[in-house]
Amino acid sequence: MPISTLSFQTTAADQMTALEQALSKTQTQLSTGITLQSAADNPVGMTQVNQLNTELSASTQYVANGNLAGSNLKLEAQALTGATNILQSASGLLVQANNGALNASQRQDIATQLQQQLQQLVAAANSAGSQGTYLFAGVAGGTQPFVQNGTAVSYAGANEVSQVQISPDQSISTGDAGSAVFMNLAAGNGTFTTSAANANTGSASVGSTAVTNASAWTPGTYTISFTSPTQYQVTNSASGATVASGSYSASSGGTFSIAFNGVQLSFSGVPATGDQFTVAPAGTASVFSTLSGAISALNSTSLNAAQRTTQLNTLSEQLTTAMNSLNQVQASVGARINAVSTAQSGAQTQQTDYQTSIAQLSDTNYAAATTQLSTEELALQAAQASYASMESLSLFKYVS
Repeated sequence: MPISTLSFQTTAADQMTALEQALSKTQTQLSTGITLQSAADNPVGMTQVNQLNTELSASTQYVANGNLAGSNLKLEAQALTGATNILQSASGLLVQANNGALNASQRQDIATQLQQQLQQLVAAANSAGSQGTYLFAGVAGGTQPFVQNGTAVSYAGANEVSQVQISPDQSISTGDAGSAVFMNLAAGNGTFTTSAANANTGSASVGSTAVTNASAWTPGTYTISFTSPTQYQVTNSASGATVASGSYSASSGGTFSIAFNGVQLSFSGVPATGDQFTVAPAGTASVFSTLSGAISALNSTSLNAAQRTTQLNTLSEQLTTAMNSLNQVQASVGARINAVSTAQSGAQTQQTDYQTSIAQLSDTNYAAATTQLSTEELALQAAQASYASMESLSLFKYVS
């Protein structure tokens, strides 16, 4: 069958075009270092590479989230350490202030120091994170959380905290709301508070308190009344029922314990007939109001020595409760920092695995590609030479 010039030329041109495309593809693979240029090269391989890239991108984001969270948590830990140090110093000042030998001027000097520590505590609670947002403002990071007006401190932040994902199945809080850290803390010893009646005239005061049997404690308000300097009675303020009574024998400089319903209070001094003390459920108080209460007690001209001692002892216990609470938050922050570190380590290992798998699927094998390029170049040169040779034959010039 005769071969037309047009048919030959078309076939030869198609062959050379295919060879040129193959050569160009190999050259691109060598120049870019990537074998998979499109899904057509290897549909299954390209699907795997796309999936791996998606997982690699997610892992990279987890690391970025962890970096931000870890930075903020470390700054929070520093702020909590600073706040705890301030409270420890304040606790020492309260012990110093609770000395009956001090005069009014000396107590006011201590109150002035406590005022300065209150300001330092507010500054610590208003600490900013790595991006300039407030650490203890919750999700309202752009709002200064604590506002001081005299000795009163209020909270303007949010109660909710931001969460970030640091691994496919783990999210953590990047901070803690100031309302939980500094504001809504247990008052007194964490179970109950004590106070002296305003009308008390004796020298008796409440010192340390304790819960000796939690299962026997019935939350409620109780009144300890001294019917004489040597007799006391404890009544349930709601029902009026007597829950304990006995003889009081503490002399000046000594102590005496009164126990009822699983709690115990240490008294010192000599009460006057009719003196009363109240035991009430702890409720909540802010760490700021604790310092403010101490400042007010030391500056007060209406409290007698026994009343002031009882109030300062209660506030000292309250500071201890607050420091214990801060320690718990500090432990939580430390655990989250460790969780971030563990997640970061795992993510970095995964990223290396992803990158290795992607390289195996898509990176150019330079030795094989170079050999292939040489083969394709020879094939193209041969095709071009064959075409030129056949084109020059007279048969192809005249056969139609």
